[in-house]
Amino acid sequence: MTASPRQLPYAPTPYSYLPNPSLTATINLDEEVKLSATAAERDVHDSLAEIYSIIITLDGLEKAYIRDSIPESVYTDLCSRLLNQYKSILRDETITRIFVDLGTFKKEWNMECPRATERLRVNLPATIAEPSTTHAGNSSNNTSQSRFSATGSQILLATENFITFLDALRLNMLSKDSLHPLLSEVIQSVNQVTTTDFDSRGKIISWLIRLNGMKATEELGEEEARQLAFDMEGAYAGFKATLN
Repeated sequence: MTASPRQLPYAPTPYSYLPNPSLTATINLDEEVKLSATAAERDVHDSLAEIYSIIITLDGLEKAYIRDSIPESVYTDLCSRLLNQYKSILRDETITRIFVDLGTFKKEWNMECPRATERLRVNLPATIAEPSTTHAGNSSNNTSQSRFSATGSQILLATENFITFLDALRLNMLSKDSLHPLLSEVIQSVNQVTTTDFDSRGKIISWLIRLNGMKATEELGEEEARQLAFDMEGAYAGFKATLN
């Protein structure tokens, strides 16, 4: 009597596969998978991950501000902190080289985040770039209140910041890392004095955006410097007109 063929322990299919022990790789499932071979690579990956989280967080913060679900003071503090962290990370030349630019980074990681993109382009919280007049009330005296609610020291500081910035231009301090901090101080101190959209105020924001798009050591050309000086003289005159 012939023996029947040995039954397989499972129903065979056209795709059945019997592992060959001699070809099986030896993998320790308990061993941590290392994404970086060196400490330097790990630092790069950590920094890029931080940039990713900053963009996501900033986009959510902008949405919260638009919906008026966060106080302006809290928004300003958090937004300024995120912008500073973003700039601080990108001061590293290695990170900057791999990052390339915001558009490239977003495309690589399939990110949208339009509100964060705009905030990073302006490089100022919305409360500074476009100050709210909410606290001035809704009466016909809004303009008057926004002009004269500032203290003498705030007016003096804004005036000094305008003069300091114009002096820097006269001294041919034309690099981004020289001009951008000074111009940021101008707009922030001006907003402490008035929320009035005075003549050439928009030029301050435009130049901040222009400078923000430059490399730290990149300098303005002669014609650009002359135009910047002209625009800031106009903004200074417009600012002084709000005090009369």
